[in-house]
Amino acid sequence: MNHHSHNNDAIYIHGCGFNSAMGRWDDVIHQCLITGVNPAMTSDVRVLNNGKTTVVGRVAEPLAQITHSNPHYQTRNNRLAWSALQSLQALIDRAKDRYGANRIAVVVGSSTSGIADGEQAFVQYLDNDEFPQSYHYYRQELANLNDFVSDILGVSGPSYTVSTACSSSGRVYLSARNLLRAGLADAVIVGGCDTLCQLTLNGFNGLNALSGELCRPFEAQRNGINIGEAAAFTLLSLKRDDSDRPLQLLGAGDSSDAHHMSAPEPEGKGALEAMQKALEDAGLTPEDVGYINAHGTATALNDAMESKAIARLFGNRVPVSSTKPLTGHTLGAASATEAAICWHILQYQLPLPKQALGGEIGADIADIQLVTDSCPLLTPVILSNSFAFGGNNISLIFGYPYD
Repeated sequence: MNHHSHNNDAIYIHGCGFNSAMGRWDDVIHQCLITGVNPAMTSDVRVLNNGKTTVVGRVAEPLAQITHSNPHYQTRNNRLAWSALQSLQALIDRAKDRYGANRIAVVVGSSTSGIADGEQAFVQYLDNDEFPQSYHYYRQELANLNDFVSDILGVSGPSYTVSTACSSSGRVYLSARNLLRAGLADAVIVGGCDTLCQLTLNGFNGLNALSGELCRPFEAQRNGINIGEAAAFTLLSLKRDDSDRPLQLLGAGDSSDAHHMSAPEPEGKGALEAMQKALEDAGLTPEDVGYINAHGTATALNDAMESKAIARLFGNRVPVSSTKPLTGHTLGAASATEAAICWHILQYQLPLPKQALGGEIGADIADIQLVTDSCPLLTPVILSNSFAFGGNNISLIFGYPYD
């Protein structure tokens, strides 16, 4: 492996707090990833405004309660975030002791924030001609998430939310790396959180983008996405922890092809550029990558263009799958959700998540190596893609560079 990452600039990944439709605990997450099946994804069916049904990836377990004194933090979005953050609390407390609270930044991604709570308040408004006393617009502002994370964890470094649709919580890795390398922070809490809300479900239904059944990435019969909700966070720093095999963010690449407001560039030019930049950034060649976690939304346009871009750069040598059938597409939290999945695969040496193909591979899918049988990760380097509306693309590379 011709890895030339500047050692002093290595970005280390510490811990991972994660809660999605797969559940919150390692054993249930691993069960889903190993079998390629999440029963919860088929049982939660939502009825949309026009009477159609769709499958959603909902977090079913009760969420952590928030004890913070600010009433405007009491949203489902923040409770979901808090449920994932709690497993990082000891790590973050250690980082505060080591660096000081003012040297720890928060950069998170979201697209919905507290809109679900706003919807409930609006129902009351329509019934009573006034919003409930407890309601405040700040609950659904994007900054509510980063303010909440900073406040509840007691950190006071730079703090903001990135919102670039489905690449939001991947772009946070780029921003965090810039903060660390510029010396503006010594550690950065990164991740994302998005919760299910009527606005998003019915909006995507208006675009004819939702499937009425479990989504089927790369299949001939694929007919749209399932929306999910999730929260995933980690702590980044330039200092390695005590572990023998510190996981690293090896590379990140972004692009903005601005081809169309909601459709991807059909040849996958933006996707290709993001992946090429990530490899270049990591000092790696396509041969060095052991697995690609595809954006793989199961829409006709996305899967065709993404497969073309992957085939052009990697041929059919590198195993590829989409884990969207396990979590749903978690929108602003999608990149962080899939970064967490990559973390689990690398950290626990799990077999690669299968692309459970119920049908034929689509005729419009380029020749790529979809993971259809259980197989191990042969090279501990994973590339993860997130491609968003407006051509806002991000590719991240995680791994152990010196195995």
